[in-house]
Parts: sequence; C-alpha cells; structure tokens
Amino acid sequence: MPYKEQKIERLFYSIGEVAEMFNVNTSLIRFWEKEFDIIKPHKNKKGNRLFTPKDVENFHLIFHLVKEKGMTLKGAQKKLKENHDDTVNNFEVVSKLKDIRALLVEIRDNID
Repeated sequence: MPYKEQKIERLFYSIGEVAEMFNVNTSLIRFWEKEFDIIKPHKNKKGNRLFTPKDVENFHLIFHLVKEKGMTLKGAQKKLKENHDDTVNNFEVVSKLKDIRALLVEIRDNID
C-alpha cells in the first residue's frame, strides 16, 4: 500500500497568512474582525492576532458573501445573524459544487 502523507492541521494562523489565503490586505482582515462578531482571534502577549481554523472558515463565509455575491457589509452581517446555519449550509454546497466543477474540467482537459 502506498504511503499517504497526513495533512497537518494548524492550530493558529497569523494575520499575514490569513490575508495571503484570501489575497487581501491585512487591514481588511482587521476591519472584518471589528465588523463581524463571529471572528474572535486569540492575541498573544505582544498583541499579535492568532486565528483558529474556525476563524478562517468564518472568513471564507464572509469573503463569499461580500466579495463573491456582492453583498454590503450590513447585508452580510444581517444574513449571518438571522440565518447563520442556512448561510453556512449554502456556502458549503456552493464550495463543493465548485470543487466538483474543477475536477470535471480537469478530467475533460486530460481526455485529449
């Protein structure tokens, strides 16, 4: 059986790493942290923000609502407060469909 390397799950991400994941400035990450109460980073003694994987998931959700769907910050805040579970489920479905589409496109391109 071939050796399969295990994926290492990180406990915390720095603000720079989170900003790089979304290709945005760190100032936007700090701004969203203040605007959305679902993001609660830990801070070390120096005051550096340390984001958990759950915080990163919440950033994905906010990024989807604001950047991809074009919602305003107020609209995204309202949607997350009123229908958080439905919003999360909808986001997960959209993410899985994007992954499936990318896989199908890759298969199509390799058929040639």
